Amino acid sequence: MTKRDLVTRISKETGLLQKHVYTVLEKALDCIIESLEKGENVEFRNFGVFQLRIRKSRIGRNPNKPSHVVTIPRRQVVKFKMGRIMKQRVMKEI
Repeated sequence: MTKRDLVTRISKETGLLQKHVYTVLEKALDCIIESLEKGENVEFRNFGVFQLRIRKSRIGRNPNKPSHVVTIPRRQVVKFKMGRIMKQRVMKEI
């Protein structure tokens, strides 16, 4: 699903104009990014939590030249942890 698909679906289900849905969705995503930039967690009950984590520096190797060692620097990454209800719905047994 793309952002466009989401806007179209929400518009159809709510009767709102796609232009308005797109504006609200963009603002919501901007707010999430700004909160993560500040180092804050973003939590949506029963959906999940976005957290900023630091990935340690590590040693990497080129598969074509295994003797060539590359140091991969530490960096920040965004981690997503599913909420309880989302986990129940998505992680059904196959």
